[in-house]
Amino acid sequence: MNRLVASLFVVLAACGIAPSVEADAGLVEELDAGPVDAGHKADGCASSFGSLFTADFGRADGTVVAVVPPAWQCPLPNGDHVVIQLSIDGGVQRLVVNVQSSFGDPNILMRTLIAPLPAPAWAEGWHPGLALDYPTLGLHADATWDSLTLEQAATRVYDAVVVGAPLSVYATSTGGSYAGSAHKIHRNGQQDDGAIVVDPTGAQPTWLLFHFANQAF
Repeated sequence: MNRLVASLFVVLAACGIAPSVEADAGLVEELDAGPVDAGHKADGCASSFGSLFTADFGRADGTVVAVVPPAWQCPLPNGDHVVIQLSIDGGVQRLVVNVQSSFGDPNILMRTLIAPLPAPAWAEGWHPGLALDYPTLGLHADATWDSLTLEQAATRVYDAVVVGAPLSVYATSTGGSYAGSAHKIHRNGQQDDGAIVVDPTGAQPTWLLFHFANQAF
């Protein structure tokens, strides 16, 4: 286990999260195998953030600066979310991805989908006023979703998102004093379902989608 990954487990333990030995081995393998050769994907995390997001649901298009696992020691850490930092219009914005439910079954349901990015085409910036509904993508709460622990879900997001690459994230922000962050990147059910789209400008954009165990759609 390398020093960075060992530090992650120390932080997780301090937050009351105790992965099993089997889960530890899988997380080490995934984090060590990421496409960033020099260090961890959170190494370049920003210490200050922009104020781009308005109080709206929309899509953030930007370039990945860092992928911060739960409780990793970067500014504004989060114990049960992965934070994706995107460079957008000269500033860094936080996209906060829930990887554990705080009620009922704690596991998150996650799956991927290969599908084009809906209009508008990827363009760096915050695009409010859009709509996204999982059933319009042909998705429903069924056996095609994987039930994942916090560690498993965090690893999948970490492994999929590439530092330095373009990314699209459907999310909700409250704007105002929180205009540096957006969240609710999961099924919400009001035409405002959150999602991550990896390689949005490529031939096969890959969607990362999430919902909670008590949601039927």
